Amino acid sequence: MGKEITIYDIASQLQLSPATVSRALNNHPAINEKTKVLINAKAEELGYRSNKFASNLRKQKTNTIGVIVPRLNSYIMSTVIAGMEKVANDEGFNLIISQSLESQRKEIANTKTMFNSRVDGLLVSVAFDTDSFEHFQPFLKKKIPLIFFDRIFENSDCPNIVIDNAKGGYEATKHLIEQGFKNIIHITGNLKRNVYSDRLKGYQQALSEFEIPFKSDNVWVTALSLEAGREVAHRIKALPTKPDALFVSSDLCAVSCIATLKELNITVPDDIAVVGFNNDPVSQVISPKLTTIHYPAKEMGEMAVKSMINHLKGNFNLDATNTITLRSELIVRESSLFLTHS
Repeated sequence: MGKEITIYDIASQLQLSPATVSRALNNHPAINEKTKVLINAKAEELGYRSNKFASNLRKQKTNTIGVIVPRLNSYIMSTVIAGMEKVANDEGFNLIISQSLESQRKEIANTKTMFNSRVDGLLVSVAFDTDSFEHFQPFLKKKIPLIFFDRIFENSDCPNIVIDNAKGGYEATKHLIEQGFKNIIHITGNLKRNVYSDRLKGYQQALSEFEIPFKSDNVWVTALSLEAGREVAHRIKALPTKPDALFVSSDLCAVSCIATLKELNITVPDDIAVVGFNNDPVSQVISPKLTTIHYPAKEMGEMAVKSMINHLKGNFNLDATNTITLRSELIVRESSLFLTHS
């Protein structure tokens, strides 16, 4: 690689002062247009690149927001990030995005990278197995704003952006009960995470309200993956007494389960009804179409970045905010409707 071109090289070639070159490249009004055109043309010819990093160090800000998500290949997270990028781009901010791959160890490495990259703020949805807050402490010590979204730390004193997962779990289960289903298995993820523990609370609340005994054997903790959906279907097939309904905390897992149940000659919803969660596009591709809870992912991404940028600009105080809760809603489709069920 050749030597990096500097403003001094441009100044030397054009026999101008480095200060004039610097001002022209930064579009300073004190430099006339003809000189700006001349200097910019020479900069392009020589392959000059402005050192934004050094400039940002001087300004003590980078106009960059860090984002850590569990996985980039999930519909919810990719939609959240689409919402984030739209707002960030409109406001002249950049995002640095990384994934923890559901590992606390990787999440810790990601936070160090973000900290050393001098991001102005950090947005995080925590991994399945994260049980320590310690790796986020350097941000708080440096007063770098930190917002958790979707999967949060319940008692971190940091602002959170969530949906009401307990309400979603309650509405999904209540809908199944109102259709006449009583032996409902709840397929969930790691209960360390608020999203899954809260959906379980909603499931329990609905059972209690309709005086259906809660059975811990009816809560199956899985990875909520495509493979987990297949495993659930085979496990149901092997049960001596089969459930009449499933409430699954992920559409992807639910759809995989429905497809496998079909292969095992178990019909949805006649033999077993299914409700998912997230309103992933796959919920409308499967037959029967999947009843689910709509998750406002794009709005969550937009809200997270708007809140962060408004705080960075001094228009909004994150320290005064605890939790922002976005609305979710039940979307009823064929997978849970068994009107002749008794």
